Amino acid sequence: MKAIYCDVCKKAIENPIPTRTIFHFTDIDVCETCKDELDVAMKATVRTKAPFNYDWHDEIVLKILRDGVQRGRIDIKGRR
Repeated sequence: MKAIYCDVCKKAIENPIPTRTIFHFTDIDVCETCKDELDVAMKATVRTKAPFNYDWHDEIVLKILRDGVQRGRIDIKGRR
């Protein structure tokens, strides 16, 4: 049995399946729940920036993930 830990929430993912239950961003492993929160956090930013460019997209994703690793969660703008 293999277990990988989410670098953001520190939750163990038993028998991880790449791109289904565990996601890899450079050196950060993220569980499905944290990936969903990352997508929600990115949605507002992507809609307001034009034209779309993968360079700033990748920078923002890594910034949100690194902040999430330090805080133990991903902050979603507008969350109450």
